[in-house]
Amino acid sequence: MSGRARLALSATAATLMASGALIPLVDPATWFVQAAILLALQSGVGALTRRVPLARPVTVAVQALVTLLLLTLVFAREQAIAGVLPGPDVFREFGLLLEAGGDDVGQYAIPAPLSDGIRLMLVGGVLVIGLAVDALAVTFRTAAPAGLPLLALYSVAAGLSGDGAGWLWFLLAAVGYLLLLLAEGRDRLSQWGRVFGGAARGPGRISGGLESDSGAVAPIRTGRRIGAVALGIALVVPIGLPALDGGLLDGSGGPGGSGSGGGGTISAVNPLVALQDSLNEPDDREVISYKTNAESTENMYLRIVSLDQFDGTTWKTTVRRIQDVPSRLDDPPGLSPDVPRTEIQTNISAADSYAQNWLPMPYPASEVDISGRWRYEPVGRALVGDRGQTTRGAQYEVKSLVVEPTAAQLANAPEAPEALRREFTKVPDSLPPVVSTEARKITKGASSDYEKAVKLQDWFASEGGFTYNTQVRAGSGPAAIARFLEQKEGFCVHFSFAMASMARTLGIPARVAVGFTPGAAQANGSMSVGLRDAHAWPELYFEGVGWTRFEPTPNRGTVPDYTRSDTPSDDASDPAAPEPTQSTKPSSEPSASASCPADQQKQGGCASSAPAIAGGSGDDGPPLGMILAVTLGALVAIAVPLLPMLWRKRIRAVRLGSPGRTPEEASARTLAAWLEVTDTAWDHGITPDESQTPRKAAARIVRVGQLGAAPAESVHRLAAAVEQVLYAPRPQPTPGLADDVHRVRDGLRATSSRPARLRATLAPRSAARVVWAVSERWATARARWAERAAKRWASLRRPSRPSGQEG
Repeated sequence: MSGRARLALSATAATLMASGALIPLVDPATWFVQAAILLALQSGVGALTRRVPLARPVTVAVQALVTLLLLTLVFAREQAIAGVLPGPDVFREFGLLLEAGGDDVGQYAIPAPLSDGIRLMLVGGVLVIGLAVDALAVTFRTAAPAGLPLLALYSVAAGLSGDGAGWLWFLLAAVGYLLLLLAEGRDRLSQWGRVFGGAARGPGRISGGLESDSGAVAPIRTGRRIGAVALGIALVVPIGLPALDGGLLDGSGGPGGSGSGGGGTISAVNPLVALQDSLNEPDDREVISYKTNAESTENMYLRIVSLDQFDGTTWKTTVRRIQDVPSRLDDPPGLSPDVPRTEIQTNISAADSYAQNWLPMPYPASEVDISGRWRYEPVGRALVGDRGQTTRGAQYEVKSLVVEPTAAQLANAPEAPEALRREFTKVPDSLPPVVSTEARKITKGASSDYEKAVKLQDWFASEGGFTYNTQVRAGSGPAAIARFLEQKEGFCVHFSFAMASMARTLGIPARVAVGFTPGAAQANGSMSVGLRDAHAWPELYFEGVGWTRFEPTPNRGTVPDYTRSDTPSDDASDPAAPEPTQSTKPSSEPSASASCPADQQKQGGCASSAPAIAGGSGDDGPPLGMILAVTLGALVAIAVPLLPMLWRKRIRAVRLGSPGRTPEEASARTLAAWLEVTDTAWDHGITPDESQTPRKAAARIVRVGQLGAAPAESVHRLAAAVEQVLYAPRPQPTPGLADDVHRVRDGLRATSSRPARLRATLAPRSAARVVWAVSERWATARARWAERAAKRWASLRRPSRPSGQEG
């Protein structure tokens, strides 16, 4: 196998091993097989074009064209001309897929479902990285810079993974890069052997740089040492990348679906984040209007989604399976036929300015009639938009149940199923003990879960001394709930999060719902829901009734009839409650209930104080550790590419320092100046040739570098000085060698193109001497250790003489 073929295989393997870090991000991982096949075809095209041979830019262009054809064949065959030739429709399809993939990436948690958009992003991204690696390492024969796209690929995966990409993927990516460097070193060695490294350092001589005692080092050692540096960089950079929470990129929207057809998974970022920007608007503009045939609208909460996973910091939606929207939704889980219920119909219109991926509906919905790409998540009984589908301007009809349990039915509810209790009573170990301690204290004496839930609601709403305050910033993290319980100030997020957490510590299944309160009645009989009607409330599960709403937030919404102390235990709550007061225009304040219970009057009545809901329990900004980590990562990302340039400037200053005071030092300075000239020529593309004499090497530099008269004269003067040091019995110092070196460098830069000058400055080829010198020193130390070990072993094996015997 030729060296270039071996290098091409190594480049392909390195790309695949680095892209393996993306596998945990998506489920299933079938995209990786597809990417491997297309990458192999791309690499094969490059190998064929290099054998023709074609100019290097043409080779890269041919590979890029074939890559485009392959992507067209796989992702946009129906839009292509003759099924393979890309046209305007193909690029339009790519744009739609990438847009949908971007939406999916922003909405799904890890592992995200393999939608067409995400698949195009993954496969296309691997092919682009593979093309860059193949072009740098094989076509242009510079394998070391090929580590940058590989490192970028791994760093993206490490940053997106909540706990990093994992040691296995890190090791695979690192080994792939090392294989690439070793293959390149072997290929270079097969072409021009050893590199001139300057004269050996004799007694009293000053080193001209980082050259070795032998004068040259095999280029294959480049890969070993550069690889060690790359491993260090790849280890440090992911540390500086903050873990991204929620969805893959923690977008501000709700989740999208996973393509058409049944199946798939779904996981929302906290939808409170999606509401945050809208809720911070200064005007309480209308986002939803609806008409319903319900007798009363005071309990018409428009539920968006439920948050059922508590990690100690916040509540969020668990990864769930989704499916096509059925014509008729199943009955709510746990709802017994004995519980009175009435089916109502609600016609809802969303404003053009309101774009939410989750569909606001009365809970529990039994039938939904809506056009567009919507999917159904059965556990939360929620509809979610697929491929960027939102509520913007949507008009839809929802049939839902008005469930009217009695206090007696809730109090006598049997224990929930074990699987449900196990999932919805989980609390993290980081939850402060004060939460469970306070919950047991509040519910002391309660004989049922229902009584405990009512006691918790009443304690938050009226008896605990809490104040509704939208400006409070309680911070985030495991101590946020404890801080809220101590400060006793917050808004609906804090109240619902705290009550649901307390309920779970008591063994009551609980989750948090997010949506809107009923809104304000209009003159035309409709209801208007504004931004400030956004709300969060806890839902607790009771077998026979199902998920049941509670209202612990003072001054917000309505307290359910089945939790009021004056509600008879034998009768259902009266569905014919008075309608809310009608108004001729949307209210600028959150809507209030027509009937204002006494427990809310204790906190200042039913009028709301215009809250601005936030996407969590508040935050005082990122922690200092994250700021330092991000800063460190940014500094590393900026400094690492500049290291070769900084090393060359430093080593040039050392080599061209002040002349030596003794003849030996002056000779060493002459050799250092000559080494600087050969390295400068190397940086500009003139590879050193150790087999040539200094005079022939100087003539080659003048010829290949197309130097003018003055730089050419300086090169020959330097070569003559080196010959005098190497061969004269008593070398005479030659003045002005540093000026000659600068003159040669200026001459080479003057005859080089701008890309060549940038390459010589930012990525000098002679920087390889660093790793060569370190490699040889390591080899020398290892040889000394082996020699000492052999001597020690020999001494141990030498037989000892018997006592009393002469030697």
